[in-house]
Amino acid sequence: MTKDQYLENTLTKAGSNDRVEFAIKMPGQGENQVLLPIDSKFPVENYARLIEAYDRGDKAEIEALRKALATDVKEQAKKIATKYLDPPATTDFGVMFVPTESLYAEILRIPGLFDEIRQKLNVTICSPSTLPVILSGLTMGFRTVAIEKRSAEVWQTLGAVKTQFSKFGDLLDATKKKLQETVNKIDSASTTSRQIERKLKSVETLPEAESVKMIGDIEV
Repeated sequence: MTKDQYLENTLTKAGSNDRVEFAIKMPGQGENQVLLPIDSKFPVENYARLIEAYDRGDKAEIEALRKALATDVKEQAKKIATKYLDPPATTDFGVMFVPTESLYAEILRIPGLFDEIRQKLNVTICSPSTLPVILSGLTMGFRTVAIEKRSAEVWQTLGAVKTQFSKFGDLLDATKKKLQETVNKIDSASTTSRQIERKLKSVETLPEAESVKMIGDIEV
């Protein structure tokens, strides 16, 4: 995305001093600008303990730490919802970026956590591999809106081109007609020339020197 499509460390909520790490500029109604907050969260402590529990193979501890991680993720998502979301100045949803694929995968393993956060808190969780997909979709959305805004101009331009092309077509038709008339005259002259040649076959050909003397030299 270009620099004019997002803001860094910016305020998105009226009356708040909390700055979101990134805010994507979304097209709004009229001249209004709508921001999409994106904030990075990494609940390190319980996630690190969970990885250690996996290494030990302690199922009870794994289950307990999964619940603790789920609580951490919900709390971080709630911070995004309460600190940065402020419709209509912002979108009614935000994005929580987790910086590792392993953490993202662990969040997805916890049954219902991803959907619960999205539905109840209006926060979507993404990772290094899924954030580009979201941004790509947003970029396509920007282009679509830009095309819609300029559709009237596009149609006007096409209308002008159509008018000029129509005139150009008329010019081509006129030129073609003139060329056809010229071709017809040339064909007629060729026919007359052949007729004259046939009539002159019985006439004795003079030596070139004498013919030049009579009618002059003809340059080809």
